[in-house]
Formats: sequence, structure tokens, C-alpha cells
Amino acid sequence: MRVRLAYGRDGLDVELPDKRTTVIEPTFVPGLPDAEGAIRTALRNPLGTPPLRQVVKAHQSVAISVCDITRAMPSKTLLPIMLGELRHVPPENITILIATGTHRANTNEELKQMLGADILKGYTIVNHDSFDNGSLETIGSTQSGIEVRLNRRWVESDIRITTGFVEPHLFAGFSGGPKMVAPGLAGFPTIMRLHDAKMIGSPNARFAITEGNPIHDAIREIARMSGVDFSVDVTTNRDQRITSVYAGELFAVHRAACAVAERLAMQPVDAAFDVVLTTNSGYPLDQNLYQAVKGMSAAAQVVRDGGRIICAAECLEGIPEHGQYRHILAECDSPADVLRMVQQPGYARHDQWQAQVQAQIQQKAAVYLKSRYLTPQQVKQAHITAIDDIEGTIADFGRDASICVLPEGPQTIPFVAGGG
Repeated sequence: MRVRLAYGRDGLDVELPDKRTTVIEPTFVPGLPDAEGAIRTALRNPLGTPPLRQVVKAHQSVAISVCDITRAMPSKTLLPIMLGELRHVPPENITILIATGTHRANTNEELKQMLGADILKGYTIVNHDSFDNGSLETIGSTQSGIEVRLNRRWVESDIRITTGFVEPHLFAGFSGGPKMVAPGLAGFPTIMRLHDAKMIGSPNARFAITEGNPIHDAIREIARMSGVDFSVDVTTNRDQRITSVYAGELFAVHRAACAVAERLAMQPVDAAFDVVLTTNSGYPLDQNLYQAVKGMSAAAQVVRDGGRIICAAECLEGIPEHGQYRHILAECDSPADVLRMVQQPGYARHDQWQAQVQAQIQQKAAVYLKSRYLTPQQVKQAHITAIDDIEGTIADFGRDASICVLPEGPQTIPFVAGGG
């Protein structure tokens, strides 16, 4: 059978054996026929709050948290409508904060792509910098002792609004919602505590789990401490078209969007597979190997112990060069060595969480990577096997190997029914 994988901007076709290949995709829902109208209706008929235009007074300062370039968030569609509802507020009173977490700043060209030229020209746009202590403010500590440092512009604004793209997240349960405050707008020390080895190693820190997930519990607590006056969350399909939109009170909105995302993404299978071929959902999500760990993690849900995972991710941006992920991997001799290092008492480095998740996956299965931009040596330094020919590699695994394909990568979260 021929299967089209989400790979870069153009996709990638592979030919696989019909009889032993199972293709698993998210339940497809067409985009809303009038997405702009649905957004406007949600803003005017929100869950648990007055309409947006009544929440914000003309004299108040407003901070809006939005996704960065690593998320397929339709901000270019959403923000003009939202700002239209806030036309009584002078543009100089509104700041749009790019919730980068510890990711790099987005370039002007990326901001134009994400937000549109008119918004880029007409409003104050700020890339959050989790490492700039001068731009952060401490607002207290969580009950578990996490010191909470957040973007000062966010903290000092009269009105705080989140906008998010909701999908299952490999260790926070779901994206969007309170994640647009922390880690999105948090300082590095706060993010480090949210992503330390103990948190990441929790059995409840995984896809689609929010209750009892220590990371999600802490994220919600931080969002409450911060105060969020209004929130908008969307879900999208494989064509990156909006399939649902909710607005209003932060947690009511996030619960509603998570229910939709879970229903569409979570797909049961009867048994684990020998080989799982996955992606990282194509551009913009597969820009680097760091992000591609999410696709590997989706595959790990249904690969057998000792099985094999093949991830097709273009990696236009490389490993990437920024951050510590590549250095942590290069300093270790094996995935087991990575786990030993990050679990040392007091160990705290940027990106250690992604290296830890990757290493945990590799304790279960061997990982192979098909990438257009990474060299075999770069892939080897990440303790992964580089391949060029997906079909040939799968053929080498034997004529009896059962094969699962996740063409949309972590947009699909398969699970073995009954946990078997």
C-alpha cells in the first residue's frame, strides 16, 4: 500500500506491505465551514465569562499570549478577529507575547508568517525570553515549592489573555490552555522545575493525562497564581484547519478543547507492533530533532519491547544548534548514560527533559531517523540510526514484522486497548 507521510512542507510517499501494515490516523473532522464566524461567536458567547469586549475596558493594558513558530496555531486567523473585538482599546495598550518557553526567539519573517503583516506593523510584539532575568517578575511559589517567575509584561498587564492550540502533549497531557502561561511565559528556573527528571519520570506525565499529572497540576497552579482573564483554545485537523474553538474562562475552555482533541487523537489498537513508522506532523512541527521526539513518543505507545521506531522528520533547522539538547546527547555514550546523567541529584540543564524522554523511549525500542537535512554523523551523535530508504529498512526487519504507520505523527496517539 502507498502511504503519504506528513514530512516537511511537501510530504513523503512510502510503499509498504499490504497484509501486515496498519495505518492509524486521527479521526478526521473537516474544518469549520465558517471558522471566522465561529471564532467571533465564541468570543461573544464565552464559557464562564462575559464577552471579550466586556472583559476589557478601553483604558486597560492587555497582554495576549500566543504560540511560537513550532506550533501549527492559526493565529493569523484568530488574532484579527480578537483584536476587532478589542477595537475600543488603543493598539498601544495591547502587547502580543510570543510564548516561546525556552525556544529561540522567532524572526520577523516568522512573525509575519504567524501573525500577518498588519498585526506585526500595528501592535507591540515581544518574544518572551526565559533567560532574561530583567524581563521576569517573581509572583510567589507553588505549594510544592516551585518559585514562579513570569514575563513582567504579562504580570503587569491589567488584562491577561491566552490563545492556544490543543493537542495531546507527550508529558504535559495536552498543549494550550495553562501552558500558554507556564512554561510559555515562565523564567528558566521555573521551567526547569516543571521539567526536572522526577517530573518527567512520573508515570502520569504522558499524553492525554491531566488529573494526577504532576507537570499539568503545577502548570494549572501557576496559571491560577498569574490570573488569566480570558482564554481561547482551538483544535485543528491534518490540513491545519480549525475544527473547534472555545473561549472564556481558562480551565473551562481548556477542558472543552481537550475533550475534542482526545476524542480525535486517541486511537486504540489490539496489540503492540514490531515496527512503528511515525512522523512529527510535517512543517512547522518537524523543523528539528528536538521537536521530533514527540513523534517518537507517539510511536512508543504501541511499539513492542525490543521493537523498532522509524521517525520521518525533515529537520530543516537541524538538531537544533540552539539550546543544550544536542550537547547533552553528545556528552553521553548511550541513552542509558543520558538517563544516569539527568537523574543525578541537582542536575539541571536546559533541554534535559527532551533528552530524557528520548532516552526513555530508547530503553524500549531502537530508533531510526529519516531526515532531509541532518547528516548521518549528526544523527549518530544523537544515539539514533540514520536511514535514507524507509521501505528498504523495513524490509530488512523481516517478512513477518508487524508494521504500524502514524502518517500524522503525534496528531495521533495510539494506545493498546486494555494496556496489553
